[in-house]
Amino acid sequence: MPSWIRAVILPLSGLLLTLPAAADVKARSCSEVRQAYGAKGFSLADIPYQEIAGEHLRICPQEYTCCTAEMEDKLSQQSKLEFENLVEETSHFVRTTFVSRHKKFDEFFRELLENAEKSLNDMFVRTYGMLYMQNSEVFQDLFTELKRYYTGGNVNLEEMLNDFWARLLERMFQLINPQYHFSEDYLECVSKYTDQLKPFGDVPRKLKIQVTRAFIAARTFVQGLTVGREVANRVSKVSPTPGCIRALMKMLYCPYCRGLPTVRPCNNYCLNVMKGCLANQADLDTEWNLFIDAMLLVAERLEGPFNIESVMDPIDVKISEAIMNMQENSMQVSAKVFQGCGQPKPAPALRSARSAPENFNTRFRPYNPEERPTTAAGTSLDRLVTDIKEKLKLSKKVWSALPYTICKDERVTAGTSNDEECWNGHSKARYLPEIMNDGLTNQINNPEVEVDITRPDTFIRQQIMALRVMTNKLKNAYNGNDVNFQDTSDESSGSGSGSGCMDDVCPTEFEFVTTEAPAVDPDRREEESSAWKTSSSLISWSLVCVALALQRLYR
Repeated sequence: MPSWIRAVILPLSGLLLTLPAAADVKARSCSEVRQAYGAKGFSLADIPYQEIAGEHLRICPQEYTCCTAEMEDKLSQQSKLEFENLVEETSHFVRTTFVSRHKKFDEFFRELLENAEKSLNDMFVRTYGMLYMQNSEVFQDLFTELKRYYTGGNVNLEEMLNDFWARLLERMFQLINPQYHFSEDYLECVSKYTDQLKPFGDVPRKLKIQVTRAFIAARTFVQGLTVGREVANRVSKVSPTPGCIRALMKMLYCPYCRGLPTVRPCNNYCLNVMKGCLANQADLDTEWNLFIDAMLLVAERLEGPFNIESVMDPIDVKISEAIMNMQENSMQVSAKVFQGCGQPKPAPALRSARSAPENFNTRFRPYNPEERPTTAAGTSLDRLVTDIKEKLKLSKKVWSALPYTICKDERVTAGTSNDEECWNGHSKARYLPEIMNDGLTNQINNPEVEVDITRPDTFIRQQIMALRVMTNKLKNAYNGNDVNFQDTSDESSGSGSGSGCMDDVCPTEFEFVTTEAPAVDPDRREEESSAWKTSSSLISWSLVCVALALQRLYR
C-alpha cells in the first residue's frame, strides 16, 4: 500500500474508533443524577459530570458510575433515614389510635368517677342532711379507693367493698341505737355480722359483683391501651442492621449511581428487602393479634354486663336503697347483734327525746334524671367502645403488613403493574427471585438482606413478652377476675378482686329484689300489725334520740 494512502487511512480509522466512544460518553452524562442528588439537599461539589470507573464502590455494582465514595456513604445514610421515616409513617395509624383512645378512655373513666361521687354527695346531703355530712368520710373513702384502684393502686376491690359495708353498718348501728354506748371492740363485733345478718339486703352482694367486674374490665382495658401505645411507639422506631442498610442503599440509591435516578425499585424486590429488614417486627404479629383479640373481647364486656357507666351512674340510688333496707330491718338486726355481741352499756344521760330529723326517717325520693351530671367526657361508653373496636380491628396484622404497605407507596416502588421497567438491584429489568415469607426464620434464604436468624432481636422479644402478659390480664378481666389478686381469697370466686362468675350465673343488670308479704290467716294479721306498730315506734324513738345527740353535739 502506498505510504500516502496509509497516511490518510490511519488517521481516519483513528477518528472512526473515537466516534463511538464520544457518543458513549454523551450517553453517560450524570446531569440527571446531579439534579436528583441536589434535590435531596446534597452539595454538588463532589458529584462528577460524567460517569467514572466504579472500583471504589462498596455497595452498588462496581461498573461505570455517577457516584463517588462520599456520595455512596451519604446516600446510604439517606436510605437509612428514609426507611426509618417510612416505618414511622406507615405505623402512624396504629400509634395514634392507641394514644388518642387511651386519652379519651382515661378522661371518661376519671370524669365518670368524679360525677358519681358528686351525685352521691349532692343527693345524700338533700336526703339525709346532717346525718350524712357527719359520716361522709365513709363514702369519700369508698370513692378514693375506687379511684386508687383504677389508677393502678394495690387495692383488693372485694375486701375494700366489704370494709365499706362493715363501716357503714357500724355507723348506722350507732345511729339507730343512740340509747347505748358502743366501744370500739363492740363495733368490731357488730361489723362481723354484716354477711350473716345482711342488714342492707341483697344490695352489697349485687353491687360487689357489678363494681368488681366493671372496674376490673375498665382498668385492664385502659392498661391494654397503654401497653398497645407503648409497644407501637417502640416498635415503630426501627434500628436497621448493617445488612439492612446495605440492602436499602442498593434498592433506593444504586439507581442513582447507575445514572438511572428516575427508575424505581421493582415491587417484589422491595418486598424482599423490607421482609428482611422487618423480619423481627413480623414476628411480633402473632402475639399482637392475640392481644387485639383479647382487647376486643373486653370491649364487648364493657358494652354489656361489665359496663362501668351503668354501674356508677346509679350507685347513689343503690347505696341509698341499702340504707333503707337497714332502717326497715333495724330492730331485727339490733336484736341479733345484742344476742351475739352482748347487751351494750347504756349511754350517758341527757339523751332524751327531742324532735327527730325528718330526713333520716323519710323514704329516699326517686332521683330526677335531669339532676344527674352530664355524660362523662362529653360522650358515652357505648360510643367510645364502638369507635375503639373499629380501630382495633384495623390494627390487626399491622406488623407483618408493614413491607406490603411500604412497597405500595408510589414514592418507593414502580408499582405492581410496571414490573419490566423497574430497578431489580442490578439493572432496569424484571425482578426474578421469589418473595420470602414473613418472619425471622423465613429469611434464611433472603437474596437481598443478610439476616442472622439465630439471633432474634431482644428488644422485639421484650415487646412480645409485654403483650403476652397484657393478653393474660385481659383474658382474666373478660371472666371478671383481676390477675393481680389471683388466689388471694378463699372465697368461691377464686379471686380477691373478681366475681369469678360467668354470664349465665352473674346478673347482667342490677336488680333490687322486692319481696311481697306472704299470705297470713286473719287471726295473725292483728298480731303482726301490732308488732309492726311497736317496731315503728321503737325506730321513731331511736331517731328522736339521735336528734338529741346531734343537738347536744352542735350546741
